[in-house]
Amino acid sequence: MSRAFVKEEGEQLWLHEVAGTISALQVYLTRENGGSRVTEVKAFFDPAAKKEVHVMSNGLSYTKDEEGKWYVL
Repeated sequence: MSRAFVKEEGEQLWLHEVAGTISALQVYLTRENGGSRVTEVKAFFDPAAKKEVHVMSNGLSYTKDEEGKWYVL
C-alpha cells in the first residue's frame, strides 16, 4: 500500500511523495483540485529530456525524476 493512502487525513501530502503511477497522480491532483477530477489528457516521450511526459487536465505537465518521484515540468 502506498504511503499516499495511509497518511492521516489532515496531513499534507507533497507531489514527490505520491506513488509513481498515473492513478495515484490522478487521485492526488483531484484532491488538490478541490475534488474536481483531474485526468490525463495525453502522454508522450520527450526525446530531449529522455522522459515520459504526462499532460493533465489541470493544464500542467508532469514527469518523474531518476528516483521515480513526480514533479511538474
